[in-house]
Amino acid sequence: MSSAQQTPLTAKFWAMHESGCFVLPNPWDIGTAIYLEDLGFEAPATTSAGFAFSRGKRDGAVPRDEMLAHIREIVDATSLPVNADFLGGYADDPEGVAANVRLCVATGVAGLSVEDNTGRTDTPLYEKKLASDRIRAARSAIDASGSGVLLTGRCEAWLVHDPDPFRTVLDRLAAYAEAGADCLYAPGVSNTDEISQIVKIVAPKPVNVLVSGFNHQLSLSQLADLGVRRISVGSGLALAAWGTFLRAAQDIKTNGTFKLLANGAKTGDLNELFQEKS
Repeated sequence: MSSAQQTPLTAKFWAMHESGCFVLPNPWDIGTAIYLEDLGFEAPATTSAGFAFSRGKRDGAVPRDEMLAHIREIVDATSLPVNADFLGGYADDPEGVAANVRLCVATGVAGLSVEDNTGRTDTPLYEKKLASDRIRAARSAIDASGSGVLLTGRCEAWLVHDPDPFRTVLDRLAAYAEAGADCLYAPGVSNTDEISQIVKIVAPKPVNVLVSGFNHQLSLSQLADLGVRRISVGSGLALAAWGTFLRAAQDIKTNGTFKLLANGAKTGDLNELFQEKS
């Protein structure tokens, strides 16, 4: 683990990765961050997609400064360590990634992730050496800051429909671990045997697994048994909220009925929750 000087929040976040398995839920605004802390979660993570949808934008279309402001907003909304979904670091070249990682660290996060998705359809993943150099640059920027922020290296092979995603993930996550990533993450994996092999290939470094609609059958205890240290839900909670909203709105428009509103949260409960934070 990093020997850099750590703040109390980064130290807590590192300690959470040392043993066991924990859930890192993903709020998309101040209110959801407050609720997740009140519910007893130990750390949240931002969600690029969840936030983008709340701004009427597609995932990946939120510009850097708007994302940095959002990350700081979530950090300020909770007393817990926050992990930032920092997409691809908002730059192609390692130097640009390093500069932007410094800005992200300055928001007060305890952790951040950098992914290898280029956002381009012709070459959806950065070439392996460049991708590794980008992780290495992020590592150097964090170390120079003295913050002790935990760096997660993400391989997006499954999400970009790589022709052989499992082989690509094993190869790249091992390289990202060697380049200085503290935690490894390949969103999209659902096969338990593949998860187990990912855990082994980067051991003793911790692995994050995304659980969302496509692999919701996986449980906390099952993933813990496979050696997974951290579980995130990405845009899953935001999509659950959107699903309820869409169904209720469509019911009103199509059927002229309002019965789905009966399942909503209670105003009094939310007033009580947020009154404590005012």
